[in-house]
Amino acid sequence: MSKLKIGVKILFLLSFVSALNAQKTEIQLIKKTVVGGEGGWDYVAVSSELRQLYLAHGNQVEVLNADTHEKLGIVSNTKGVHGVAVAAKLERGFASNGKTNTVSVFDTKTFKVLSEIPAGKNPDALFFDELSGRVFVFNNKGGSATVIDAASASVVGTVELGGDPEAGAIDENGIVFVNLEDKNEIVSFDGRTLKIKNRWRLEGGEEPSGLALDTKNHRLFSVCRNKLMLVLDAQSGKTIAKLPIGERVDGVVFDAANQLAISSNGEGTMTVVKEISPTDFRVLETVRTAPGARTIGIDNKTSHVFLVSAQFGDAPAATAQNPKPRRSTLSNTFTVMEYGK
Repeated sequence: MSKLKIGVKILFLLSFVSALNAQKTEIQLIKKTVVGGEGGWDYVAVSSELRQLYLAHGNQVEVLNADTHEKLGIVSNTKGVHGVAVAAKLERGFASNGKTNTVSVFDTKTFKVLSEIPAGKNPDALFFDELSGRVFVFNNKGGSATVIDAASASVVGTVELGGDPEAGAIDENGIVFVNLEDKNEIVSFDGRTLKIKNRWRLEGGEEPSGLALDTKNHRLFSVCRNKLMLVLDAQSGKTIAKLPIGERVDGVVFDAANQLAISSNGEGTMTVVKEISPTDFRVLETVRTAPGARTIGIDNKTSHVFLVSAQFGDAPAATAQNPKPRRSTLSNTFTVMEYGK
């Protein structure tokens, strides 16, 4: 190989590395607040309109000001709560209660529970779709989705999904997508007719949990427990990219303003993926967070993301019944962390 060709290749590589470095997001910790209390945690939700932050914590929902982290109140008696969806214009929130197989409807001003709606077994992830006015609740052990009319706070239908659902997303045409954890699939259905449309295999992905969607470019981001983020075409189901992420992932969000998909990994990191184009996706950086910070919520107004964790004690001794016991969380160490530029 000539010296000229070698020089050209070196210049190309240097330009490529320089371009990647220029695209670093510079996401960093902005604010960290100890919320306190007892128990484990699950999803984080943000109402950009109401400027409220909802933390599923033990048997209650902690409500904080999204800008200051000031504690605004508690939604009580949400046993085994997994997540929250908010219909801001209706001033209503919906909390999925895994231990009672119900959804609590609460007032977003007073945080008083207004009613409880029956759901399937272990209602888990959920979201509100403003276009249809419906809340979609995914019953992780029931293999179904409970669909609620937010205005009347009543069930309008149930979708049998054929597997254990985790997180879901909806596109501009009202098509709902959801990960099936035990099947390694994404299933989609019409959010109005509730009819199943497609089942797509996650090629190489195992135990998918979080799911996010770029509605503009029709790209799905499914994060899997075998340390992969899969990017799929939301119209055809074709796999576009497979990207390495951290261990013990549970959540992912899409920042439309900056074209970033960000996964929250329980090992104590976030993986930041840049959508260069609808066919080009690259890992930009890995951001250190805290061990146990496996779920994530995004404020679409500021592009800031929120994670939660706590400090841990020693793990109990392993037994035949529980070969991999979890470490206990220390009292009053439950903490919310806000990241952004």
